[in-house]
Amino acid sequence: MATYKDVHGLSMTATSQEAVDAFDRMVDQFFEYSPQTGAALQDALDIDPGLVMGHCIQGYFLQLMGNADVLDRAEAVLAEAEARAEGATERERTHVAALGAWCRRDFSGALARWESILIDHPRDVFALKLAQFGHLYLGDVANIRDCIARVMPAWDEGVPHYSNVLGMRAFGLEESGDYPAAEAAGKRAIEIKPNDPYAVHAVAHVMEMQDRPREGIDWIEGTEPHWADCNNYRYHLWWHCSLYHLDRGEFDEVLRLYDTRIRADKNDQIRDIANAVALLMRLEFRDVDVGDRWTELAEKCAPRINEHLLPFHDTHFLLAVACGGRRDAAERMIDSMQEYVATWNATSVPVMREVSIPLAKSVLAYCDRDYERAVDLMMPIRYGLQRIGGSHAQRDIYAEMLIESALKGGQHALARALLAERSALKPGNPHVWKTYARALEGVGDAAGADDALDRAKTLLAA
Repeated sequence: MATYKDVHGLSMTATSQEAVDAFDRMVDQFFEYSPQTGAALQDALDIDPGLVMGHCIQGYFLQLMGNADVLDRAEAVLAEAEARAEGATERERTHVAALGAWCRRDFSGALARWESILIDHPRDVFALKLAQFGHLYLGDVANIRDCIARVMPAWDEGVPHYSNVLGMRAFGLEESGDYPAAEAAGKRAIEIKPNDPYAVHAVAHVMEMQDRPREGIDWIEGTEPHWADCNNYRYHLWWHCSLYHLDRGEFDEVLRLYDTRIRADKNDQIRDIANAVALLMRLEFRDVDVGDRWTELAEKCAPRINEHLLPFHDTHFLLAVACGGRRDAAERMIDSMQEYVATWNATSVPVMREVSIPLAKSVLAYCDRDYERAVDLMMPIRYGLQRIGGSHAQRDIYAEMLIESALKGGQHALARALLAERSALKPGNPHVWKTYARALEGVGDAAGADDALDRAKTLLAA
C-alpha cells in the first residue's frame, strides 16, 4: 500500500489521497467538537476500509467515551487496526501500540507511546491531544503544560490547527498557574479560529481561578454563537458559566442552567456526569436545596461502580451514589476498588490504593455526617488529590468538602487554618470569605468574622 501526505505533512498509509483528505476533514471536525466527527471518520473508512489511522482513531474515540460498555468494541477495533498495520509507517504502528496499551489499561504505556511519536513528529496533532489528555488524567500538571511547549517550535499560524494547539497551550499554562500567558494564548487562539470550544474553556478556567465571575459570564455568553452547536462539550462550557453564577450567589440561575443546559439530555457520558456531580456538591455546600436531582445521577452511576477506567471517573461515580442515597452501592464500590487494587496491574492501581480509596471513604463518611472521620481520611491525602486527574477547578470540590467537614464537625481552628490558606489563593471569592466568617465565629473571633462578612458583601456588590 502507498503512503500519502496529510495536511500536516505526515505520511499516511492509504489507498488514495482521497482517503487521507477525508481523514483530514475528520480532524477538523474533531477539533471543533462537532457531532459529525464520527460520521466524518466513517466517510474516510468507507473510502479506504484499510486505513490504519482510521481504525486506530476509531479505537481512541471508543476509549475516550470512558464507558466500560464499549470496551469489547474497542478490542475489536484494535484487532482490525493491528491486522491492517503490517506495512504501515512506524508512526502509525506506534499509534496502534498505544491503543493496545490503553485497551490493556496500561494508560502510562499509551502515554509514553504518544510522547515518543511527538519527538519525531511534533505536528501529529492527535498524538498531541491525547498526550495532554493523558497527563491531565494522570495528574501530571507540569506535563499538561510542557507536552505542548515541547512541540511549539514546529507550529505557527501557517500550519493547520495551529490555533487548536495554542488553545491546548493555554490550558496547560492555566493549570500550571501562569494565568496571564494562558489568557493571552487562549484569546489569540479564538481570534484565529472562533469555533474552538477548548480554547474558550481554557480562558474560562483562568477567569474561574482568578475569581472574575462577571467577566467569565460575559466570555461564555459572548463566545456561545461559535460553539452552540458543538457536541456535549457545550455542557462543560455551561458548567463553567454556572460556577461564575455560583460565586455571585445567583443560585436560581445555577439551577436553571443545570436543568436546561448541563443536564439537558440526562445522558451517561462521564464528562456530563462529572459536571453535574461537581455542581450539585457545590450547591449543597452553600445550603441550596437541589431537590431530587441526585436521584437521576445515582441511577446512572450505580451500574458503573465496578468500571475503574480512570480514578477521576471513580470519584464522581462514588459521589453520585453516596449523595443520591445509594449507600449500599457506595459501600460496594469501595469493596470493588479494594478488590481491583489486589487483582489488577493497571496504571491506576497505585493512585487508587493511595488516594482514591481513602478519598472514597472520606466522601462516604461526609455523607454519613461522620465529619471527624471525613477529616481524618482527607487530611493525609489532600496534597495528593491531583493524582486522580482532572483540572484544579474540577478537584476543588474536595477542598470545599474538607473545610465543610471541619466546620460541621466542630473543628473550627482547623477550618480557620484551611480558610486562611484558601483566602490567600482566592482573595476575590465571596463564598470563601463567608465560609471564613463561620470558622472565625466558631473560634470566638467575632470581630474577624464581621470583617470577613464585610469583605464577602463588598465582593458580591462589585
